[in-house]
Amino acid sequence: MEIATVMSPDAGEQRSEACSGSTIPLLSARRLTGTPSAMAAATLSYDAGPDDLWVGTEVLRTYADDGARRAMADLRTLIGRCPTVASSSQGGSHRFAVAAGPRLGDDSIHVRCSATYGADTLECDSVLVRIGTTLVVIQEEGNKPGGDRYLHQLAEAALRRYQATA
Repeated sequence: MEIATVMSPDAGEQRSEACSGSTIPLLSARRLTGTPSAMAAATLSYDAGPDDLWVGTEVLRTYADDGARRAMADLRTLIGRCPTVASSSQGGSHRFAVAAGPRLGDDSIHVRCSATYGADTLECDSVLVRIGTTLVVIQEEGNKPGGDRYLHQLAEAALRRYQATA
């Protein structure tokens, strides 16, 4: 088990029109549009064997304005425009969709992602919850298909933790 607190900066006002490999971090909610005034993240990885790795990340983003609302709207728009993206550098394809998820906070969205490389398919799912000007984002990656069974519970727990400290 390993815990890390490293994250990529968000995309700022960059909104890509092309559905290419460079949009994968935006489509998967690893990065979002907008510029948060504060960000914090924690990543937990669990290696259960040579072919089984689970990685979960919780990211808290706070915006000075309506950036949280815009980031979620931009994400929905981008997924609608780019549901499938080829990854030219790795020879695979990524599929993105807005999936059924818990209704939490002022707004919430469940992003379902699958990456296929030859015969292998991995999933990366995210739940984003907006509370006013704050986004709580829970992400799982490296799942085998169906490996997101705890995602909604993790999102609900993260929201309760945030609300208890806010």
